Amino acid sequence: MNIFLQNTLSGKRETFTPLQPGKVSLYSCGPTVYDFAHIGNFRSFLMADLLERTFRYLGYAVTKVQNITDVGHLVSDADEGEDKILKKARLEKKDPFAIARFFEDAFVEDEKKLRIIPPLHRPRATEFIQEQIDLALKLIEEGYAYESNQSVYFRTEKFKNYGQLSKNNLEELVAGARVEVHSDKESPLDFALWKKADENHLMQWESPWGRGFPGWHIECSAMSQALLGDSFDIHTGGEDNIFPHHECEIAQNEGANGGHKSVNYWLHAKHLLVDGQKMSKSDGNFYTVRDLFEKGWAGNEIRYTLLSAHYRTALNFTFESLEMARASIARLTEAQVILKKIAETSEANEAFIAPFREKFQTALADDLNTADALGVVFDLMKQALKLRDEKALSSEQATSIIHFLETDFDQIFDIFPDKKLLSPEEEVEIQDLITQRKKFREEKNWGESDRIRDELAARGIELVDEDGTTRYRIQ
Repeated sequence: MNIFLQNTLSGKRETFTPLQPGKVSLYSCGPTVYDFAHIGNFRSFLMADLLERTFRYLGYAVTKVQNITDVGHLVSDADEGEDKILKKARLEKKDPFAIARFFEDAFVEDEKKLRIIPPLHRPRATEFIQEQIDLALKLIEEGYAYESNQSVYFRTEKFKNYGQLSKNNLEELVAGARVEVHSDKESPLDFALWKKADENHLMQWESPWGRGFPGWHIECSAMSQALLGDSFDIHTGGEDNIFPHHECEIAQNEGANGGHKSVNYWLHAKHLLVDGQKMSKSDGNFYTVRDLFEKGWAGNEIRYTLLSAHYRTALNFTFESLEMARASIARLTEAQVILKKIAETSEANEAFIAPFREKFQTALADDLNTADALGVVFDLMKQALKLRDEKALSSEQATSIIHFLETDFDQIFDIFPDKKLLSPEEEVEIQDLITQRKKFREEKNWGESDRIRDELAARGIELVDEDGTTRYRIQ
């Protein structure tokens, strides 16, 4: 099945072609850990989770990297102002590294409650300082960067494609840039790769240019290159990352690797509105996911709400939308219980469920169209319950619907109560065991085949053999 993605770089809907057949390399911009993540942040993180789940569901192996920004992100999102983590540390009179670790741990806890699959790699910027220094040195060598007063800046006007992602015109950007007083930059549009630190700066490292700290943009370039290589398939983030952050990443990546394309597909989640307004603390409509937990909302309800609209459309978050999510989950859960009573131990009716599965997969393959995918599921539930009321729903049909809900729908949306979340390593291990079991079955080695099935069953993983393939579901 072809997968279509709306590529921010081209501005077009494109057919996805991986760099390596059957594999997807994915980098997702992670949190800056100076505070609890808000629901707008998590719309972007859930989009990346949905993307990973969809590719896995459609048969791809996924390597996902999501970073932790624990230094260098200044309050201006550019080169001015105080480091966000240092500002928090100063206000709370705590060590900045302790602040970063505290909010990183909090983020991971929130992520688990929202059932986001943890990335295979979660690099911290502070663990890749040398890689960032090496990248800055490479850019200096290539003529794209220069040292000035113990800081290093990217020479933006030398990179002629600057603005390709955000659709900004380089000449207009230069003309409109504010000239900084006593700036060390050759041009006001140049951005920092490495910043000189004064003696009171609490997060600093040795470098060829003196003690300092990395710029925000170079962190993601260095970490993605270290873990995914000079070129990879997909980069995701919120639309606020497009400029300047992702624009600068492209300039750094391609400036260092001879101008070769660094990322094939850029996906960005649209801003989230709250009660029709931009989220703002001053307007009293700013919510972290922890605020919602404290108000009694569950992670699966928040997850459903944030996934219910297409990631590229404006999502208006309201407490009514959370109530609708709670009701939808209850309806699906109730239907699941009803169907299980009818299904008993019957074989699935694949002919009945196949058209729904195809529509569900087609919706997801169409640039992650969750709204249409949910429409398929609720249409299926409507038809199933209508047949039940007419006493025309067979146990085989009920079984096929249960299998669809638990192996297709839940693999993507994961909103049924009390679900166990598998790590990427566990997923790989289970797929390996399924492959081994398939080989044993082909050899008619039923003893070993049953051993693997029983081993997984003891771990709460049920294998479902359907139409020549084997799926699994978490019990």
